[in-house]
Amino acid sequence: MSVFGSVTLKWEDAQKSGNIMWRVPRNIRLNDNIVVREDEIAVFYRDGKALAYIDRPDRYALTSINAPIVGAIVKFLSGVEQQAEVYYLQRRPFDGKFGSKQPYQFRDKEFGMVNLRLFGEMRFRVKDPENFINEFVGTRGFQASDEVEDRIQEQVVLLIYDAIGHMKENGLGVTDLASNLMNIEQIVLEKSKPHFDQYGILIDKISGLYISLPEEVQKAVDTRASMQVLGTDYVGYQTGQAMREAASSESGGGAAGAGVGVGAGIGMGYMMMDATKRRQEGAPAPGMTCPKCGKMVPGGMRFCGSCGARMEPGGDCPGCGKFVPEGSKFCPECGKPMQSMAKCEKCGKSIPAGSKFCPECGAKAGE
Repeated sequence: MSVFGSVTLKWEDAQKSGNIMWRVPRNIRLNDNIVVREDEIAVFYRDGKALAYIDRPDRYALTSINAPIVGAIVKFLSGVEQQAEVYYLQRRPFDGKFGSKQPYQFRDKEFGMVNLRLFGEMRFRVKDPENFINEFVGTRGFQASDEVEDRIQEQVVLLIYDAIGHMKENGLGVTDLASNLMNIEQIVLEKSKPHFDQYGILIDKISGLYISLPEEVQKAVDTRASMQVLGTDYVGYQTGQAMREAASSESGGGAAGAGVGVGAGIGMGYMMMDATKRRQEGAPAPGMTCPKCGKMVPGGMRFCGSCGARMEPGGDCPGCGKFVPEGSKFCPECGKPMQSMAKCEKCGKSIPAGSKFCPECGAKAGE
C-alpha cells in the first residue's frame, strides 16, 4: 500500500468460479491499480457513469479524488464522497440451466386448458460490455452474478412461451410438443439475438429442452399412441386392456380364479364383437344407381331424389295397387295373391308376368 493508500486490485481465480460479473468490494482511491487479464474486461464506473471499458490485458492506474487528505477535505466541505467502482466481466461463455417458475397455460383443442412446465440448458456470454453494464448495473443496480443469471433465465423462458404461442396458432397441439422440441429450440435461438441485444448478451445455444405435461394428460397421450400402434379405437383399446387384466387376475385362487378370468374374457369378447357390429352398422351403406333415371342414390334411400322412382325391388298389387316387396306371395294390404312377376329388360322394374308393356317406362315386353 502507498502513502495515498492506493493498492493493486485483480480478480482472483478463486473468486471467478462460475461468475459472469464481479464488483470490486472497495471504493476506488487515487492511483489505485487494476490488473486486467486475457479472459477479462474491466469497467471503471464513477459517479453513476461508466468512464472506461478496458479490454486489453495490462496494469492500469485509476484516478479519483478519494485520496487520504484531499478526499477527506472534499467530504468535510461538501459532505460528498465520490463513488468510484470497478466491475470485472468474463469473456468466456457460460453454461446455465433454466426452468419455468410458473406453469404456462396452453389451451388445447382436445384436452382443454393444460398447464405446461419446461426445463432446459443454455450457453451465453457477454457480447457488448457497455450495454451489459448500462442494463444490469446502471438500470437495475445488480451487483452479483446470480441476479444477472436469474434475469437471463427468465427472458429465455418467456421467449420459449412466445415461440409455443406462435406455433399453437399454426395448429400445434400438446401431442405435437415432443416431436417439435428441436424446432422450438431453433426458433428461440433466432428470437434471442435481437431480444438480448439490449442486455449486451449473446445466447449461443439452447439445448435439452423438456416440456412436461400433467400426469392425466400424459396418460391420455400415451393411450392415443398405443391406439395408433394397435390400429384400434378407444373402445377396442379399453376392451383389450380389461381382457388382459381379467386374464392376469388371481382373485378367488385356483380353478375358481381361472373361471373368473375365462368368464371375464368371454364377456369382454362379446362386448368387443358387439362394439364391432355397432361400428359396422353405423357405417354408411354404399350408394346405388336409380333404375329409372340412372342417377346415383345414397345407400338407405327408398326413393330416388331426382325422379322419385322407388329403389326397393318389388311391384304393385294387381288388386289394390299398393307396393308389394319383391318375393311376397300375398299383398300385405288386401291379401290378394300376387301374380308371378317378370323383369323389364329396359328399366329393370318388376312387372306382372304376361304384361305386354312395362307400366314404368312403356317398353314392350320382351324388347
